[in-house]
Amino acid sequence: MRRVRPLEALKKTVWGATLLVAVAGCSGGKAAPAAPPPREIETVTLEPKQVRDTGEYLGALTSRQNVTVLPQVGGYVRRIHVRPGQQVAEGAPLVEVDAREETAALDSAQAQLSSAQVNLELARRTLARTEALNKEGLASAQELEGARAQVEAAEAASRSSAAQVTQRQVQLQFNVVRAPFAGTVGDVLVRLGDFVSATTPLTSIAQADVLEVSVAVPSPRARSLKPDTALEILDAQGKVLLTSTVFFVAPQADPRTQLVEVKAAFRNTVGLRPSELVRARLVYSVRDALQIPALAVVRQSGQPFALVVREKEGKTVVERRPITLGALGEMAYVVEKGLQPGDLVAVSSMQALRDGMPVKLKAAKGSGGGVLGSAPPPGVAGGGPAGSR
Repeated sequence: MRRVRPLEALKKTVWGATLLVAVAGCSGGKAAPAAPPPREIETVTLEPKQVRDTGEYLGALTSRQNVTVLPQVGGYVRRIHVRPGQQVAEGAPLVEVDAREETAALDSAQAQLSSAQVNLELARRTLARTEALNKEGLASAQELEGARAQVEAAEAASRSSAAQVTQRQVQLQFNVVRAPFAGTVGDVLVRLGDFVSATTPLTSIAQADVLEVSVAVPSPRARSLKPDTALEILDAQGKVLLTSTVFFVAPQADPRTQLVEVKAAFRNTVGLRPSELVRARLVYSVRDALQIPALAVVRQSGQPFALVVREKEGKTVVERRPITLGALGEMAYVVEKGLQPGDLVAVSSMQALRDGMPVKLKAAKGSGGGVLGSAPPPGVAGGGPAGSR
């Protein structure tokens, strides 16, 4: 019997396994897996469109006509004609101050005027008789001159009394405090029976039909402002409520904040109130520029890139292209450098795409492909106006 050495047995086993693998491979083994098909993506075509350079600030509303009403005489409040928040017309009575003393003074002045008028009438009759007697030689020239002097004195006294009556009538009008213009009554600060003087605030009148908005703008930005610069009032969601133009730019900056005050006036048609704080947006300039949807921008180490679709060696591939972005508008960035009009930019599957990767363009719904700003495909935000916030 022949003894088999262990080393020889191991060699035979290895050669046998190798032979079996080779035979199996030649007899029907599976081929290498095929490459995956190109990924289907959505794109937009970049076209120039209008872009606004804007700045948003906090604005304060003020009324162009807003006064604190004070009495012109002292006395006790006898009557209050209005309530807070009431709409009043120009000249409407607001508060009435005790006028009994002024009424008595007016009655006295009118009595003095009546007495002066009676004396004047008597002096004129005396003058007429004296003139008739003087013609007949029964009255001297001295008596005639005296009668004429009495008439002149009576006329002067009558004019003085009439002036006193007019003064008292004007003074009496001050006891009724009236609205200087049409507007809304503020809080009424006095009550019936209160004693007021010429320095006691009674209430306030504000006209809200025309309001002014005041904003503080950084000095460098204020240099580019023009008299026709547009200013927009926004609501909490950023929707434009009112639009006006700047009419005032302060000639000097605030020495503490280095901000420049800018004002615009507008007709209040949306129910805003004086002293209200609102969002205000200044439109510094308008130009044409390319915009790219914010979701089409990928970043690496802080550098923004766009994936541009192009033809290369008969294939449709994506090319990662560095870009320089401007201001962020409504879901879109302004492109300063890196892209050209007509470039096709990928806007879907951004995390799965790689530089040079073959792709397939998704068929557009309806007619035509997506063009930024006109008809973006599903999932792509429209290119609204961009501006610095």
